[in-house]
Amino acid sequence: MADLLNIGLSGLAAYKTSLAVTGHNITNVNTPGYSRQDTVQATRIPQFSGAGYIGSGTTLVDVRRIYNEFLTTQVRSSTALNSDVSAYLNQINQLDSLLAGSTTGITPGLQKVFAALQTAAEDPANIPARQLVLSEAEGLAKRFNTIYDRLYEQNAFINKQLSAVTDQVNQLATSIAGYNDAIAVAQANGSQPNDLLDAREEAVRKLSEFIGVTVVPQEGSGYNIFIGSGQPLVVGANASRLEVVPGQSDPLRSEIQFISGNSRQNVTSLITGGEMGGLIRYRQDVLDTSLNSVGRMAMSISDQINRQLGQGLDLNGQFGNELFRPLNDPVLLSQRSLARVGNSNAMANLNVTITDTTQLTTSDYEVEFTSATQYVVRRTSDGTLFPPSPGSFDITTVPAPEVDGFSLGQMTGSTFAAGDRFLVMPTRNAGSHMRADMKKPEELAFAAPLKAETSPANIGTGKISQPTLATEIDIYDPVAQANLETSLRNAPPLRIVMGAGGGATQTYEVVDVDGNVIDTGSIVPGQNNAITINVPASAGPPPVPAAFDYEVTISGRPEAGDNFSVSFNTKGVSDNRNGLKLVDLQNKAVIGVNPLAPDTTGASFTDSYGDLVERVGTLTSQARVDGEATGAILKQATDNRDSVSAVNLDEEAAKLIQFEQYYQASAQIIQVARSLFDTLINSF
Repeated sequence: MADLLNIGLSGLAAYKTSLAVTGHNITNVNTPGYSRQDTVQATRIPQFSGAGYIGSGTTLVDVRRIYNEFLTTQVRSSTALNSDVSAYLNQINQLDSLLAGSTTGITPGLQKVFAALQTAAEDPANIPARQLVLSEAEGLAKRFNTIYDRLYEQNAFINKQLSAVTDQVNQLATSIAGYNDAIAVAQANGSQPNDLLDAREEAVRKLSEFIGVTVVPQEGSGYNIFIGSGQPLVVGANASRLEVVPGQSDPLRSEIQFISGNSRQNVTSLITGGEMGGLIRYRQDVLDTSLNSVGRMAMSISDQINRQLGQGLDLNGQFGNELFRPLNDPVLLSQRSLARVGNSNAMANLNVTITDTTQLTTSDYEVEFTSATQYVVRRTSDGTLFPPSPGSFDITTVPAPEVDGFSLGQMTGSTFAAGDRFLVMPTRNAGSHMRADMKKPEELAFAAPLKAETSPANIGTGKISQPTLATEIDIYDPVAQANLETSLRNAPPLRIVMGAGGGATQTYEVVDVDGNVIDTGSIVPGQNNAITINVPASAGPPPVPAAFDYEVTISGRPEAGDNFSVSFNTKGVSDNRNGLKLVDLQNKAVIGVNPLAPDTTGASFTDSYGDLVERVGTLTSQARVDGEATGAILKQATDNRDSVSAVNLDEEAAKLIQFEQYYQASAQIIQVARSLFDTLINSF
């Protein structure tokens, strides 16, 4: 009877605990990261009697945690990947809408500018039409300013978000280290602290939402957590930390430093996965390139339109002024370069002068001094060195060596030393610097500086086209500009006098007002003959002589003695030749031109911006596909994990009834033992 009583009592104790575990499962059905538990029973050691071994009841040997490490690892890695893609997608969606929007994109504003130029060129003396050009140019500049502002707002948001995410990472790392310590203490009694293990696993999963991690289980159920290329974030009960600091190369771009003890390491480029990895990936692969692309286009539009205006005459008979802010405004030169923290002279910087917008790239550049005057330039997008190793440039060289359409100069008062480094961003901020400066519509230079006239005494059918200036007026060199403009304005008319014909060719002479022959040549009568006239510096009386070339086309069949004159265009009010060249810039390949193949490379303004929009659109579409894919993978991994570890209320309800019945049956055993005991007592 005593044995029967003990057996019943062991059943009561076992099923009471089983009921408690089942109740624990039910109440934690919505607890994140909870793994269901069940009890493991075993028989007690049987008692030997004359009839053999007789069982002595049951005992609980373990409260088991239903857990699959492989499935949990899948959830963790899928979480990091999905968070990375989600953070990337949230940012690039905004950029895609910004660049492709009809109210914010560049293409509509660009089309309005060239449509206004076309209208004004059709009636060059129309002041309202000219005013519309200025208004649309101002609108285009503001579109560039707006895009730049939005992109830098994204950059500022990424900086703030990286700081917030870093705080979360540090808190979770400290929490995981604390769990490691608590679990080690709890395991001293030989049993697994299931709830602590679940809490730590959930902390690691949350950590994966913010940064990609590698988990290495240690003997004794400890977790070591590694990030980046193997930096130990958590080792046992000790946690390192991350810190967001202003970038050494660019203070406006935050960097992530890994801090362990007294050592610091920049791990920005090593971080992958999680929200932090997605933000860094977006900034590096999309945001920086987009800023540079927008800046390069702003520079190219300003440069090409300003240059072309400089080749013509306005309604006042003056050579054209710049419509947009000068490309190399002295205020802007030093803003294109950032000195690295720790340079020998904290106040030293470089002046970056744009020399050829057609060769500008969308890359940034690192400049490193090898001595006080020698330096090398590295294109960060592909690592190309200028000059090729082992050469170097000299900062004192005049004119400065050109690299991808820009040159470097020494800012006043700057000194350098070996090891000094600078980040050069030729196009990064150009979108914010773009500005329409011209305020007077009559200053738009739509007329060409030279005009050709046919002598009324000509008797042949020869015709001459209007001259095209072949020598460009350099608007960025004030001295050369003044020299050439003065020469053009003061140069006396030249006459092209046709010689005797009758054969396959016909000669001509170019003579000045004094009858001096300055050039000769021949044409083929009956076809278009393009000829180039070189006007030497001594041909006219300018105060600062400057030679120049222009081109004309002679067609038809001129007779001997027929002549054509070319002179300065003093009355070009109705002349629109330079205006038409401005219109032609819309489809001219002037961006990304390879100097080795200038005729077959490059893109127009519209095509260049279209390439940027298409690239961002493609990346956005790919990110959306990746987001759907990683979301599906995460859901599948979570479902797989839950199918093993999650609480099923139906199953637990069935167990509740089952264990209740077991408990009642064990109680009935005790009741039988009591009845037997009472019968025995009553018999005595």
